[in-house]
This record gives sequence, C-alpha cells and structure tokens, in this order.
Amino acid sequence: MSSKRQILVTNALPYANAALHLGHILEYTQTDVWVRFQRMRGHECYYVSADDAHGTAIMLKADEKGISAEQHIADMRAIHEADFRDFLIGVDNYHSTHSEENRELSELIYNRLNDNGHIAKREITQAFDPEKNLFLADRYIKGTCPKCKTDDQYGDNCEACGATYAPTDLINPVSAISGATPIEKESTHYFFKLPEFTEFLQEWTRSGAVQTEVANKLGEWLDSGLQEWDISRDAPYFGFEIPNAPGKYFYVWLDAPIGYMAAFKNLCDRDDIDFDQYWAPDSTTELYHFIGKDIVNFHALFWPAMLKSANYRTPTKVCVHGFVTVNGKKMSKSRGTFINARCYLDHLNPEYLRYYYASKLSGSVEDIDLNLEDFVQKVNSDLVGKVVNIASRCAKFVANGNNGVLSGNIENPELWEQVRGAADSIAQHYENRDYGKAIREIMAQADASNEYIAAKEPWKLNKVEGKQQEVQDICSLGINLFRLLLGYLKPVLPAMAAEGEAFLNSELSWDSLQQPLSEHSINPFKPLMQRIEKDRVDAMVEASKDEAAQAAAPQLEGPLADDPIADEINFDDFIKVDLRVAQILKASHVEGAEKLLQLTLDIGGETRNVFSGIKSSYKPEDLEGRLTVMVANLAPRKMRFGMSEGMVLAAGDKQGIYLLEPDSGAQPGQRVT
Repeated sequence: MSSKRQILVTNALPYANAALHLGHILEYTQTDVWVRFQRMRGHECYYVSADDAHGTAIMLKADEKGISAEQHIADMRAIHEADFRDFLIGVDNYHSTHSEENRELSELIYNRLNDNGHIAKREITQAFDPEKNLFLADRYIKGTCPKCKTDDQYGDNCEACGATYAPTDLINPVSAISGATPIEKESTHYFFKLPEFTEFLQEWTRSGAVQTEVANKLGEWLDSGLQEWDISRDAPYFGFEIPNAPGKYFYVWLDAPIGYMAAFKNLCDRDDIDFDQYWAPDSTTELYHFIGKDIVNFHALFWPAMLKSANYRTPTKVCVHGFVTVNGKKMSKSRGTFINARCYLDHLNPEYLRYYYASKLSGSVEDIDLNLEDFVQKVNSDLVGKVVNIASRCAKFVANGNNGVLSGNIENPELWEQVRGAADSIAQHYENRDYGKAIREIMAQADASNEYIAAKEPWKLNKVEGKQQEVQDICSLGINLFRLLLGYLKPVLPAMAAEGEAFLNSELSWDSLQQPLSEHSINPFKPLMQRIEKDRVDAMVEASKDEAAQAAAPQLEGPLADDPIADEINFDDFIKVDLRVAQILKASHVEGAEKLLQLTLDIGGETRNVFSGIKSSYKPEDLEGRLTVMVANLAPRKMRFGMSEGMVLAAGDKQGIYLLEPDSGAQPGQRVT
C-alpha cells in the first residue's frame, strides 16, 4: 500500500434556509463514501462541513418567522446535523459560517487581498426598496417581461420565453419583498480584482484540479474575459461587516468557502491538529472540495484566486457532480418527488439510497436519475438477493456443523484469488469517484460467489454421510467471500458493515481483507438487510406530496410550485374539471398541521371532507356557513391526517389568501361554468 496520505475534505455548505432534500444527499453520500474509503486504506482523512448561514434570504426568512437570524440559523443547523447523522454522513466537525473562526479568517483574507492591491472600490447604481430600506438583488424584483410581456417574472430572466435582461428593463417592476416600486440608488461597493488572476487560473484549471469538462467550461469564461467580483452588500444584511467600512458587509459567497477553513480551524483547536500544515502555500497535504455543477465559478475561479492572493494553498481537486432527477424528470413537488431528507428517513433505510446513488455515480458531472422502480429492484436484487444471501445460506451450516468455527481449508483457491484479486481495481474506482464501476465489479464477484455455492449445493451434501467436512469447507469459503464483498462495500454501507463485522467477529480494513479467516469463530447470523417494500416507497411519495401541499398553501403556489408554467391543456381536458358551489358546514384546526384547516363541505345533498391550506388567513368559526367553489371530481387523496375528497379554490398575494365565493343566490351543488 502507498504511504499514508493527509487529506482534508469538504462538501458544499448547505444553506441555512431550508431542509435538506435528496439532491443534497447525493453530494454528501459521494463525499462520505470517498472519505470512508480513504480511512479504510489507512490514510489520515478529515471531513468538515458547516451551515452557510449568511445573506439577505436568511434575514428575510427570520423576519418572516418573527425570530432573530441567529435563532433561525441555530434551528436549521440542528435539523441539518440530524439529517447528516441519520444518513450516516461521517463529518468530523459540523460548524457554521456565522462563527468567530470564520469572522477572523474572512477579515484576515480580505485584509491580505486589500494590502496586495486586489480590492477595488467604486459607486454603483442598484434597485432599492423604499419601504424595506434595502437594496434588492435581481431575484427580489418582479415585473412584466419586456420581451414576451409575461407577468410575474424575476429581474434577470424570463421563465416563460427565456429572455435575459437588466431589472431596469422590467415593465412595472415591484419589490418581491414589499410590493413597493423600486427606485434607483447609488452605493459604494467593494470588488475583488479577479481579472488580474486570469493567467494563474488558466494554468490552475488545466492542472488536473477539475474534471476536463469543467476545465473546458471554465476556459470559455476565461477566454471571454473575467469581470471584477462584487464582494460587498449594504446594510441591512446578515453577515460580517467589512473592516473599516461601516454599513458594508461581506457578500455571502466571500465568507462561505472561507467557512471550510473555519470549520477545520474549529476542529484543529478542539483536537490539537496543525491548521497551518494543511493550509500553508507549500503544504504537502491534500485538499478536496465536493460540489455541484451550479457553483463551479465560485469554487474554481473566485476561491483559488482569493487563496492565491492571501498566500494559502489552493485545492488539490474540486470534484464536481451533476444534479438529481427522479423518474427521469426534475424533482417535482406535485409528483411527490421533491423529497426532503427527513421524509425519506421517516420511511426508508438510509443505506438503500446510499447504495443506489453509489451504483449510479461516476467521476463525471452527468446528472443522476433516481428511478424509484429501479431503486427497489436494484437494492433488493444486489444487497439482499446477492450479498446478504451468501452469508444467510452458509452461516447456519458453520454454526450447526462446527460450532461456529470456520474451516482452515480454502475449498476453491482460484475463486478466492479471483474475488480477493479484485481489490486493487475496486480501490482505483473508489479513488477516481467511479463508484458505479466499483459496484458493478463487486456485484460481478457476488454473482460468481453465489454461482459457486449454488453449484456445490451444501444443503444437499450435508445430508450425505461423510460429506460434512466438505460442507464446512464450502460454507467457510462462502463466509470468507461474503467478508470480501462486505469489506468492498463498507464505504457505502457503514451500518450494514458494522453489523457484518459483529457477525464475522472481525474488523474490515482494506489490508485485512487480503487474508481469509481461518479456524476463526463467527457469531450467530442475523439478517443484515431487509427488502424494500414498494408500499414504503409509495408512502414516502405521498408524504412528500402532503409536505408540499402544506408548504405551498400560504403562498398559493399550488401543486406546480416548482414548475413556472404548467403543461398546456386543451379544452377537452378543461371541461373534465367539475367545479361546484359548496357550503362550508364545519371548519376545524388539524392537529399537527401548521397550515391546514379541515372543512366539511355540502355540495347539494352530499358532504365532502377537504383539507385546505388556508389556516393563515381564516379562523374556522368565520368560515362556517360560507359558500365557496370546489373541484368536485378530483380523485380523493390520502393524507397523513385523513382522506381529502376534493379541493377548494382560492386566490392569494403577499397580503393573504382569499377563498373564491360565488355570487349571492348560488346554491350548494350548482355547477360552476
């Protein structure tokens, strides 16, 4: 084995404004598998992460909740840490960018950039919300697209026609925060002189520090000319104030990557690790960042340039991955496939998803599709049907025939050498983040092992007089083959591997796998992995729909909240919708639901039970007796709180939600046309 390496690994920091979803878990799984593999190989590998806790969005979300920004990020950090833990993501330290370590390092790096002449200062004109008294980023301005005239478009691009423009080009622009008409206002901003690092970045991006396809994309930006990077924001802003610049704050993307250093510094102070050894410009240690393809410019242009100016080492490699699709499509709240990490954990074993992601991951930036049918089939076939099956078939014969002591003979040396000999190529696949190739090779060896046992039929031999030792030799080899396979899978399946180690009475390290267990006592076998039941997956999808419905209701974004424009329908589709006048006979709170009311509706001699996300605007007692309009032929949907038998119609804006109400004289049950 090669000499011991010293490695520091990070993943992109989750933003402290929302729960983690299965797209996040792809990256954290990819990172964690690589870290666990390095540790199995005997290397010193530290893994740190943190919440990205600054920015206008954090400030606004806290204000919306009526709590301090500090309380908001503390609450989200606890949620994120629990998700990391329960998905078996083995970070050594989970920190926050809102920390003293990060403040000190951000100020230090900024001062070095400034002392080196890499900070510029000039006046810029921005949109300003006169009611909220804050400058507006493009995403906080909405209006009518100047090209296609579609309403309610953001200030940098139109989701309807794809046009890009400046916020000042919008027709009738308004602040998405207050609804006020923005005004233009000047402010002094601070800029990092990124263009001065063009030559350095041209060399660094072609040094192997990023994948070839990423380097090619970066090359396009470099060739077209880099722009100075605006690193400041005006008060009010939740973040760190820039030294000697009252009322000016570091833009969140300046201190977010410095958060990697801060999280490690916190770990170093806690565990007596030499911080400078890992971050000095001449460091011989290794630094790896795992990120998604949407934030490449920050990590492969801005970040290495800042580090270069501030006299710190640059990353050994920025490992970029693609996005997650579900059933071949973008994750969707309406389809129940925008699945939060906790929703998954409430229904399924985290190692199912870890294994499936690993089986699909490569070292490229291609997107990964989570096909839920394939997910069930693959986990059941590979893990239960192949790997665990070997141990379950063989363990009882060793337990009953030889008191749980493995034979000292290798019944088939060629097969043992074949499976053991796969270690080097599997290790190379893990090293290159080609986990899919590693899994395919492991499963090929599992197939060979199962074929061997099936051909030998120890369950038949055990009934033949004088064949008991042969049975022990066959099954002992089977257990040793299982041990190899489980060892190869340990970076992906740490919990199952731990249970397997208890069964084998042996720790699984990469080196220890080279020798079989001979005349070794094993413990009674217990099932290591249960099959995925499809109804659990279905329940997860339905629960995700419920979560989406509750979250979307106050904003009335509806079931297509994640899709800017719904799929076009024709008139024949439209006339299938049966709209009926309904009278609200009873309205009540729903225990355990923050945003739902339970309505009993009369639609003309028939009553319906409907759950509706209108709690923020209506008291139950104010609704009883009122008329509204409902979709009467919507298929009933089982929710966590009961069966919802339709949908009431409402409109909404920033001020509230308004139930649709027919003119006076309408009667329950009348069809709305």
